Amino acid sequence: MMVSAGDLLTLYVGLELQSLSAYVLASFMRRDARSAEAGLKYFVLGALASGILLYGISLLYGFTGTTLFAGISDALARGMTTGQLFGMVFVLAGLAFKISAVPFHMWTPDVYEGAPTPVTAFFASAPKVAGMALLMRVAVDAMGPGTDAWRQIVIFSALASTILGGVAAIGQSNFKRLLAYSSINNVGFALFGLAAGTAEGVAATMTYMAVYIAMTLGSFLCVLQMRGADGEPVESIASLSGLSRSRPGLAAALAIFMFSLAGIPPLFGFWPKFLVFDALVRAGFWPLAMIGIATSVIGAFYYLKIVKTMYFDDPAPAYAAGDSKIEGGLILVSALAVSPLGYLAIPLLDVSSMAAARSLF
Repeated sequence: MMVSAGDLLTLYVGLELQSLSAYVLASFMRRDARSAEAGLKYFVLGALASGILLYGISLLYGFTGTTLFAGISDALARGMTTGQLFGMVFVLAGLAFKISAVPFHMWTPDVYEGAPTPVTAFFASAPKVAGMALLMRVAVDAMGPGTDAWRQIVIFSALASTILGGVAAIGQSNFKRLLAYSSINNVGFALFGLAAGTAEGVAATMTYMAVYIAMTLGSFLCVLQMRGADGEPVESIASLSGLSRSRPGLAAALAIFMFSLAGIPPLFGFWPKFLVFDALVRAGFWPLAMIGIATSVIGAFYYLKIVKTMYFDDPAPAYAAGDSKIEGGLILVSALAVSPLGYLAIPLLDVSSMAAARSLF
């Protein structure tokens, strides 16, 4: 419903159905204080974001006379008024919360840490991709004539997300919190493609989110394997020390995901970063591309720190042996998808993402 919405009211219904389900999932472990706290924080901040979004929708309806994307686009093409601009800002702010882009990211680390790990893996993938697709639909389809106005908002959010997502992750000791800031960081890079405001940029963002799913799901599947001798989940980064000696296969897979998230060639995570920066340069925003490349170095630091902990630190107590063949198989599939073998999927990704992007223009 979110992705296929062509009306602001349909958009809101789809978004709220997804959000209400997410609040329940976050607090699924009722006897766990962290899970209950995560659900409550997500609910309170989500309600605030919904109010902001609804206010923006009401402003757009009041100043354009319609809630249809096509009607809003026609109204903006005749000249943007101050009221329409305010409506646009509030709608984009409400949607930025759903993809946890700065400055509406504050719920992400606490919810990712407190929610059960399988739920966190879901939050980091499906709703985030749906939210990004929804943001692109609204920005390009409904607000296309106002590109110069919303581009400033997207550029600020992209830069802030990449910088904060990189810097704030450096001091984290909990692996799930680190992946939360990594998620914020990656959303920033995906927004660079949208900031270009071209079909190539939107296609690059779609490709980025497709590869991001494989990288982030693989990372969280590795977190599921982090269990102590008693079978209880372990989430500290320190517990990864010396993992290459006790679980070499798991360490190798996690290293692949970390290098890929950092965008280090020849792993497939490099390709979507290249695409979004290429789209920025083609659109004439080369200074923004240069800043984006510089901020990616910050993120590479903490990804490499994980690899250093696994391969060079003194061993910590070994994890319990992984007994789930399904988890092991999914980790292998994800690792192969983001390995250099992933480049074989480029023709399919390029054709499908470009066809989808051109349909918005």
